[in-house]
Amino acid sequence: MNLNIGDIVTLNIGKIAHGGHFISRHNNQVVFVRHGISGEIAKVKITSINSKLAFGDAVEILKISKDRVKPPCKYSKPGGCGGCDFQHISPKIQKKLKKNIIQDQFNRITKIDIDPDIISTEPATGLHWRSRLDLAISNNGKTGLYSHRSSKIIEIDECLIAVEKINHSEVFSKHWNVEGKLSVSVSSENEINVNQLGKNISGSHELKEVVEDNTYIVSPQSFWQSHKNAPRLLLEQVIKYADITLGDKICDLYGGVGLFTSPMSKLTGEEGEVHLIERDNDCIKDAKKMFQSKKNIIIHHGKVEQKLGRVKNIDIVILDPPRNGVSKQVINQIIEKKPKSIVYVSCDPASLARDTRILLDNNYILNSIIGLDLFPMTHHIECVASFKIE
Repeated sequence: MNLNIGDIVTLNIGKIAHGGHFISRHNNQVVFVRHGISGEIAKVKITSINSKLAFGDAVEILKISKDRVKPPCKYSKPGGCGGCDFQHISPKIQKKLKKNIIQDQFNRITKIDIDPDIISTEPATGLHWRSRLDLAISNNGKTGLYSHRSSKIIEIDECLIAVEKINHSEVFSKHWNVEGKLSVSVSSENEINVNQLGKNISGSHELKEVVEDNTYIVSPQSFWQSHKNAPRLLLEQVIKYADITLGDKICDLYGGVGLFTSPMSKLTGEEGEVHLIERDNDCIKDAKKMFQSKKNIIIHHGKVEQKLGRVKNIDIVILDPPRNGVSKQVINQIIEKKPKSIVYVSCDPASLARDTRILLDNNYILNSIIGLDLFPMTHHIECVASFKIE
């Protein structure tokens, strides 16, 4: 019997899958289930179907896992806000699931077994960490977030994973006579900005971000890590694994505004160079303004595929690509240049596993890999992998 949207079926909830769903089966058809936990038995309402898979929400738990907790957010429920995947799971088990996802991707795609540490950061509750938030505007002029795999806007009056500065602002209480989405940003110095499609609505046109002894002046439209502690944690790991020495020539690919560029330029000294390659116009404007007096920082505006070939004799490559990883052209260019080390920051274990396989097949060894839990309550996990040439 084929499933239809709206059907309610009783399923055994299986293991976690990449993407935050749990795998179940109904008459040999795979069903990806949200709001369940491995080992539970649940009544699942089918929410969507494609040619191969069905998707559903666990709407009633018949056998409850010991790892289940009450979601702290009132909007985290079947048919509710789609922003969080794991609010019904204890933070300790969330980490375990994310480790399982990384291991599964490397086992299936890279064909190797790994045992990465998963590093967490404050707040331990997994709440009040998000310093960047995109909000939809409903037909009623209220702010909200989309339901999972849907264009339906769930109106909200707070977001528990957002930093408190956002929740205490007028963003949720105000009636908005605009269409589209609002972007809200809070800096490390507690400055707040609200903008829409690049147009400033309120707050400073520039945000001051302080990471260790580095200061960045960032426009709200430029990319910046969403977890308030992410810039510091990522910088620590990248610097640790890059093993920079005086005079090194470094490429910072997909480098944004230069989170890694600035401190690396200090470590490589005047004898070395840091080449920041980025295609986004806003990020490049910020980087050029910040680093205009730095003689050992060279900024390349454009696609990595077009700019990387112009840099010769590279010692170290740092890359922090979009979720789909790097193109074959880019990874082949990196391999041809034979840097002594590569540090790969990834927000998608699957694309990292794919690119790792290519590097392993081309005289690089996987020196280390860790997971950083920078997206608590969601299925997302950041990884930092370091590679050394054989």
